[in-house]
Amino acid sequence: MTGFDELMALRGGKPPDDAEVTVSGCDPVYPTVFKIGETCAAVIAGIGVAVSDLWELRTGRRQKVAVDVRHAAGTMRSADFTWLQGTNGSFEPAPLDPRMVHMRSVTQPWPTKDGRWFLPHLNLPHLRERVLGVLKCEDTPEGVRNAVAKWSADDLEEAIAKARACGGTVRSNAQWLAHPQGRFLSARPLVEIEKIGEGEPEPFRTGDRPLQGIRVLDLTRILAGPVAARTLAEHGAEVLMVTAPHLPQTPEHVRDTSHGKRSCFLDLTKPDQAARLKSLAGNADVFSQGYRPGALSALGFGPEQLAELRPGLIYLSISCFGSGGPFSDRAGWEQVAQTVTGICRDNGRDRPTLIHAAACDWTTGYLGAYGVLLALARRAREGGSFHVRVSLCQAGMFIYRQGKIALDPSATGLTREEIEALQISAQTTYGPMRFLKPVLKLSETPARWERPTPKLGANEPVWLDA
Repeated sequence: MTGFDELMALRGGKPPDDAEVTVSGCDPVYPTVFKIGETCAAVIAGIGVAVSDLWELRTGRRQKVAVDVRHAAGTMRSADFTWLQGTNGSFEPAPLDPRMVHMRSVTQPWPTKDGRWFLPHLNLPHLRERVLGVLKCEDTPEGVRNAVAKWSADDLEEAIAKARACGGTVRSNAQWLAHPQGRFLSARPLVEIEKIGEGEPEPFRTGDRPLQGIRVLDLTRILAGPVAARTLAEHGAEVLMVTAPHLPQTPEHVRDTSHGKRSCFLDLTKPDQAARLKSLAGNADVFSQGYRPGALSALGFGPEQLAELRPGLIYLSISCFGSGGPFSDRAGWEQVAQTVTGICRDNGRDRPTLIHAAACDWTTGYLGAYGVLLALARRAREGGSFHVRVSLCQAGMFIYRQGKIALDPSATGLTREEIEALQISAQTTYGPMRFLKPVLKLSETPARWERPTPKLGANEPVWLDA
C-alpha cells in the first residue's frame, strides 16, 4: 500500500478518479535514504482530495489536484527560504538565529557508555536547563558529548523523562516496533479521528473558498501545529493564533508559519483571559493544541470539555509520542521522533545522522490538517464533535514505511532558481518579505493566504465577523 493509498483508506468512501490527482517527480531531493519528498507530496495530495470533498459538499463539483514532489520537499525547509529585503533592495535568506545554530550543534546523537547512542534535545531555555540538570555539564558539544558518555542509553532516557525534559535513545526501526510505545502506535491509525459528542449536521454554506466561514483557534508552537493551521488558512479558514508573551518561541518558525493568520495574546493562567478563550472556543469550528497530555484539561480546555461547550467542535491534538502507551506523557521534537523510530539510525553511514529537514514536523502538520478536513466532512454529513490526533512518531513510522532509496550526496535540495519560482512577495510586519507560496494546486480554488503575516500578539482576541 502506498502512502497515498493509506490516506485514502482513512478517508473511506469512493476513491478519487485516477485523473483527479497528479503527483509528479520523485526523490531524492535531499541527501537522505528516505523518500521524504514523495511522502510529503502524498499527504499534500490527500489534503487536496479532502478539500475537493468539501468543495463538492458546497457546490456539487470536484476539483483536480496536483503536487510536485520537489516542491513538497521544499516546504520542509521553508524557513530557510524566507527572505528579507536588505538595504540594497535585494532579497536574501533571513539570518539564522545564533541560538538555533547552537542548539543544532548540541542536539545530536552522542555515544553512550553501553555502545549505543542518545540524543538530548536542548531547545527552549526551560527544557535546556532540565537536560543540563540531568547531564550536569556545560552547554557545549564537547560538554554534552562527555556527559552522555557516562550514561547507559536507556537509563539516560528515563532520567530525561523524569526531569520532564526531552531526548531519545537511537533505535532501529525493528527495535522501535518491538518497544511498547512502537507496538501501541502500530495498532493505531496514522490519523486518529474519534467522535466524542453528538450534534446536528453542519452543512457548508455557499462561498468562494472551501473553508470559508470556518474558524480555527491555533494554540500551537514550533512546528507541526502551526503548519496544520496555516494549511487550513490556505483554503479560506479564519485562523486566530493564541499564545502568551512569556511562552518561548523560535522567531524563524513564527515568521514562516503565520501567513494568513491573525495573532493574539491570552494567558490561560489568568481567569479573565481564560474566560475570553472559552468564549472564542464556544464560537469556533476547530481547536488545535500541542500541549502535554492533560495540561489543557486541567485548565478546562480538554476535548470533551470544549465539545460540551461547543457541540460540533473539531479538536486537534498534536504530540510527539501519540495518544497512549508508556511514552504518551512525554514531550518531544522533530529530532526525537527521528531518533526513536529508526530514521536517524538508518540515515547515517558511520554514525546515526538526522535528516536536515523537518520531515516529521511537516508531515505531522499536514496530517493534522488532513484529519481536520475529514472530520469537517463528517460533521457536515452526520453531525457531532470529533477529536483528531496525530503525532511526530506516527509520521516517522509513516515515512519509514515508504521504503528507502540509494543515498545521493548530490541531491542537495532546491536550487535558487527553483526557490525564486516558488516564492511570493508581500509587505509584512517584518518588512518586505519573500516566502514559499502554497504548493498544492487545485483547479478551481487556488490555495492562497488572504491575510498578511502578523506579528505575535498584534490582534485582538475576537472573531472578525462576530
